[in-house]
Amino acid sequence: MHANEHLIDLRSDTVTRPTPGMMRAMAAAELGDDVLGDDPTVKRLQAVVAERLGKEAGLFVPSGTMGNQLAIRAQSAPGDQVVVEDGAHVYRYEAGAPAALSGVQLTCVPAPGGLLSWERVEAALNPANVHCAPPSLVCLENTHNRAGGRLVPQALVTAIGAGARARGLRVHLDGARLWHAHIAGGLPLAELAAPVDTVSVCFSKGLGAPVGSVLAGDREVIARAWRFRKMWGGGMRQSGLLAAACLYALEHQLERLAEDHARATSIARGLDHPALAVGHPVDTNIVIIDVAGADGDTRLVAHLASRGILTLGFGPGRVRLVPNLLNSDADIARVVDALNGFPRA
Repeated sequence: MHANEHLIDLRSDTVTRPTPGMMRAMAAAELGDDVLGDDPTVKRLQAVVAERLGKEAGLFVPSGTMGNQLAIRAQSAPGDQVVVEDGAHVYRYEAGAPAALSGVQLTCVPAPGGLLSWERVEAALNPANVHCAPPSLVCLENTHNRAGGRLVPQALVTAIGAGARARGLRVHLDGARLWHAHIAGGLPLAELAAPVDTVSVCFSKGLGAPVGSVLAGDREVIARAWRFRKMWGGGMRQSGLLAAACLYALEHQLERLAEDHARATSIARGLDHPALAVGHPVDTNIVIIDVAGADGDTRLVAHLASRGILTLGFGPGRVRLVPNLLNSDADIARVVDALNGFPRA
């Protein structure tokens, strides 16, 4: 890394910092005590997000993990079966919370490219038998992080929603990056969320807010989630400061996600190295590179770091790059050059 080069952080789209406009919005936020239910900015955020997602109510929470786990706790009972895709964030990256906090049994179903179908879900459901955990919930993820930011075809979501409803099951959508699905696929947010009962959306990833997610659903399940949020220590007082950042991000930084998508595509198209390959369609802002050779992921992360580019190993032989609000086209050109200059083992 040359002295005049700045650091390029592609570890995640969570590394961004508030823009000046966002900071001004936070400073001007009207505040109250949200635990007592009277923070006007939080209430406005919850109402705006619920309306955009076509749901009755919303609940502001500190993180996407809490939003997902509240959805599970509010729509299941201890000992229930919850069906998820094998690479789902709620299973892989939420610290065992479904078992620890809700006492549920996850059934993890492998699916090509992370894309569950109703047929795979139905085949995994336990029978109505005293020996088995009764199924109560299906969890989906759109976009799918571990599958490289994949867009989930809406037909699959619709079929799963209809099949689950016919079996008396509820469906939760981990929509941490549902904003990306909306921008990349062109469908309205309410249409993306229509087949599911609850959906969580995150503001601290691509949208660039410092903290916060919203869980949306019907009033009854959100009331239950509100109680569990309190139980788990997720109630925050003058959290309108944070909600104002989320509102600003939604109003000013949603459409620009297309820039992140284009920069991810530029990385994939510019890659020209015999030991490196992009093993998935680049639908949105995540690029997962497969690295050949022993310790290839460790070597590639170290090589890029030596060039002032931060990335994350994403499992054996895999490295993840996530273009975000901090990056420019010139940054991406520098990234491609560094990737193509990766020393051969």
